Amino acid sequence: MKVLDLKCEYAHVFEGWFGSEADFQEQLGRRLVQCPTCGSASVSKQVTAARLNLSGAREPPSGAKPQLANASTAAAKPNDSSPEPTPPNSDLAKPESAQFAQMHAAYMQVVTRIMANTTDVGSAFAQEARDMHYGDAPERAIRGQATRQEAMELLEEGIGILPLVVPEQLKGTLQ
Repeated sequence: MKVLDLKCEYAHVFEGWFGSEADFQEQLGRRLVQCPTCGSASVSKQVTAARLNLSGAREPPSGAKPQLANASTAAAKPNDSSPEPTPPNSDLAKPESAQFAQMHAAYMQVVTRIMANTTDVGSAFAQEARDMHYGDAPERAIRGQATRQEAMELLEEGIGILPLVVPEQLKGTLQ
């Protein structure tokens, strides 16, 4: 059994278990290996530490000192509660950046929460929103699809709407 560390294009790291390297390559080629967080099939293998089965624990060589790093404290500024604006050409938009991964994960959580707390009215969204706005239907949290023209008409009527991009992997059954 091969246990591989994998990473998707959005920098989500996860583990995959395969019978062999050939099994991994075959499944990767058929796009069967997908990120469990975002569903992306654009996956790469990461450097994986070898597993060593040692019969007993050994003492580190004398004089060896452990090296520790904490990236979160290295970037933190003391007594600064407001985030700095992102420079226009920053690495934030690059899928491999840690900030991008954090923002993507937060977005996925928000979308999941919105979907769990709204009713999907499908293509009847514009009419349902109007009915609620004009008092013809009880107010409730809804989501659905509207054409660009329908969305513009709703906004012109003073009906507040918010476009929401729902990632493909969240459109199915929520687990």
